Amino acid sequence: MGKSFFHGAKVFVGMSGGVDSSVSAMLLVEQGYDVTGVYMKNWSKDLPGMKCPWAEDLADAKRVAVKLGINFEVWDFEEEYRQKVVEYMLDEFKKGNTPNPDIMCNQEIKFKLFFEKAKERGADFIATGHYARTLALEMPPSGHTQGRSAKHMVPRRASSSAPVLLRAVDDNKDQTYFLYRISEEALAHTLFPIGGIKKPEVKKLAEERGLHNAYKKESMGVCFVGDVGMKDFLKEYIEINPGEIREIESERVLGYHEGAIFYTIGQRHGLCLDGEKGVVNDGLPYYVVKKDTKNNIVYVSKNLNDDNLWINELELKDVILRTSDLSILGPTCQPVFTGGSFTDGELRRPGHALELDKSPVLVRLRHRAPLIPATFDGKTIYFDNKIKRPASGQSAVLYDGEICLGGGIIA
Repeated sequence: MGKSFFHGAKVFVGMSGGVDSSVSAMLLVEQGYDVTGVYMKNWSKDLPGMKCPWAEDLADAKRVAVKLGINFEVWDFEEEYRQKVVEYMLDEFKKGNTPNPDIMCNQEIKFKLFFEKAKERGADFIATGHYARTLALEMPPSGHTQGRSAKHMVPRRASSSAPVLLRAVDDNKDQTYFLYRISEEALAHTLFPIGGIKKPEVKKLAEERGLHNAYKKESMGVCFVGDVGMKDFLKEYIEINPGEIREIESERVLGYHEGAIFYTIGQRHGLCLDGEKGVVNDGLPYYVVKKDTKNNIVYVSKNLNDDNLWINELELKDVILRTSDLSILGPTCQPVFTGGSFTDGELRRPGHALELDKSPVLVRLRHRAPLIPATFDGKTIYFDNKIKRPASGQSAVLYDGEICLGGGIIA
């Protein structure tokens, strides 16, 4: 992908059949890119009571490609997806962790296999419908002004430095939480055309351009099998192993579960409790506060102040830091935005050097979760106030204002 960018640059767009990727492809076509739509066939297996929606999604993506007048292809990554994402997910659950398959899919499939194949096909860029932004930095010539803030414009990329991953304009849809592990090389050749647009406007653009899927319902279940829930999916691959649900203070058995691996710390719904009258049904909910996966016991408590529920430190493993020095975001550098622009070309908070000795950061522990002030030393996050314990295997993603610094897996 060594070409400099230019009008007519070759872009392969991952098209899922949804409105976000469809509008991304549409914007690139309107801006003069040479666009090829690609449906990534990652999963096609039906589950009991749930038909995998891949064929319908493929048909929607192809229909949009015909409407846009672009070439369209299907790339089959199903075997690689099973090995890299599904087996990883199942192994982690068996260990008692709660992994995030969307993050692994981005790392191993969308921004690795898809990126590598596009590169082999001569692409200048890949593009997706993720809500995120990037910028590259270059020193401006004397007297140069930016002049690249046209609405819905996907600016051409500067190639003189590593890209910076930035939160989307739409805080409610921002997906950088799922993107923090993708490689710098892939990010440098990725366009996020809707990163500077809010979701209602994306739908409006699709409707105005006559895209049939403008208001297609979003899938809310497991990322690759539609609306089926995670527990239902896991039951197809992991042997059910019933065990006891105990009250942690008294060790009394309050009910039974189908397997400790299906539960997460802090969970309150989906608990089958039928203990002694007055012990369970007194109006106060129980929360999962501890899992003994070795003995297959789930411990619960009504006490929201239970020490097992709260922490002020969080250890990470498999840490990825996107950059160790953000001081480059100073006034002498010219930001080149991809997927939207900033008001007056400014970030909400200027970058600073990330010193791995308890540097101040903001932490996101779940998609759409609030950003929490903390410090980070390269391995451990120290929170200013105690927080509810997140599940091991999930990701903690670090930010400096709008800049995604990286993150790691919760140990």
